[in-house]
Amino acid sequence: MEKQQPPATTAPGEFDPDAFLVVPARTFEDLRIGEVFRAPSRTLTDAHAAAFQTVSADNHPVHYDAEWARGHGHSAPVVHGLQVLAFTAPGATLFPHFIGEVFVSFLELSARFLVEVHSGDTLYPALTITGLEPDGDTGIVVTEATIHNQRGELVLSGQHKYLLRRQ
Repeated sequence: MEKQQPPATTAPGEFDPDAFLVVPARTFEDLRIGEVFRAPSRTLTDAHAAAFQTVSADNHPVHYDAEWARGHGHSAPVVHGLQVLAFTAPGATLFPHFIGEVFVSFLELSARFLVEVHSGDTLYPALTITGLEPDGDTGIVVTEATIHNQRGELVLSGQHKYLLRRQ
């Protein structure tokens, strides 16, 4: 039986942490309308709702009291809209890894909540580039933010805008 050799090591000074990228860095000019950046699907649990309730301090019974929710026309407690919106965070996708070197700021967002989300629902978030607006040394990237549930229903539709440096 042959003895395994230890893995080769990098000599000091040869490793560059700044070059250790998840994906190759891109510029504003490299981005294309229609590109989609998906986030992994997530199934919401009661623990997620409880954690968000703690962080947000939102104590409305529609979010945690099953009887109150049913008595007011809901099939179950409703996941807070801002918690659903959080699933569109660009950091949940690879998008910030692509634009990390040219990213300046997250400018704005909007959202419409279209269908109730409940514990047990699985969410499928995506950001799709819909606009590239060059402006001198910077440019604005506009994305459509969408979230579908496991039934294929669009539960959230919105928009994000990011400011990037240009080449």
